[in-house]
Amino acid sequence: NMLIAILLLVCVIWLVVPFGMAVLWSLLDPSVRWEYPDVLPPALSFARWIEVWNTTSLPMALRNSYILAPTVAVTTLILASPTAYAFARHDFPGKGAAQVLTLLPLVIPGFVLAIFFSALIFSLGIYSRFLSILLAHSVLFLPYAIRLMTVAFSNVRLDLVDAARDLGASPWARFRVAYWPALAPGILASLIIVFIQSIEEFAVAFVVGAPNFTTIPSILYSYLGYNFVRPNAAVVSLVLVIPNVLLMLGLERLLKSANPAQTGVKG
Repeated sequence: NMLIAILLLVCVIWLVVPFGMAVLWSLLDPSVRWEYPDVLPPALSFARWIEVWNTTSLPMALRNSYILAPTVAVTTLILASPTAYAFARHDFPGKGAAQVLTLLPLVIPGFVLAIFFSALIFSLGIYSRFLSILLAHSVLFLPYAIRLMTVAFSNVRLDLVDAARDLGASPWARFRVAYWPALAPGILASLIIVFIQSIEEFAVAFVVGAPNFTTIPSILYSYLGYNFVRPNAAVVSLVLVIPNVLLMLGLERLLKSANPAQTGVKG
């Protein structure tokens, strides 16, 4: 009981308090100030939300981010699947070294990668900001997709594949019965995690995309940097965070309901 109470307290301090403060700051009326010793804002309104929506490029940034992130997620999944299949199903010389090399994008600082990608993309003659960020994000987040899909491919039961083949099942039927139940949780997790990583990424999107291609983090960092306005930053941060929290909750629910072993046996 004591351990549960401590964990709940840590959860409240770590998650609920910052989120609640962001909500309160985003609803602070521009005509008043929230200062000590006031525990709560003196007046609340949606004026900050209206101001940010009407006076910034947030609508365009939302459109850009929510077109870019799903495209990055699908592209990364497609690129990661062959490598993940090889890691999960085949033994070959240098496999361990190859698996370590796929993790390199995770240990290199974001702005270093951003500068590298910008130089590489422009040297290749790619001037589309959207395509440039798409390529950079796909490479940057490949480690997440490869790792998740490697686990998913390793869960595929070869006895089911062989049984389906012996019974004369078509390639599509074998995939549906033997592969899909094991791969579905990994595919879903990969898509959502890469989606969230892409939509929250700032360094590459700013260095490669600015000033023509604006994303939500670009606007957020402008309010946290030279143009520091805490209430407006709170609005943009909630616009960025709330959909991602809902996606993660949905992912957890879907993964809990998935049972590849039972589904595969049934198939």
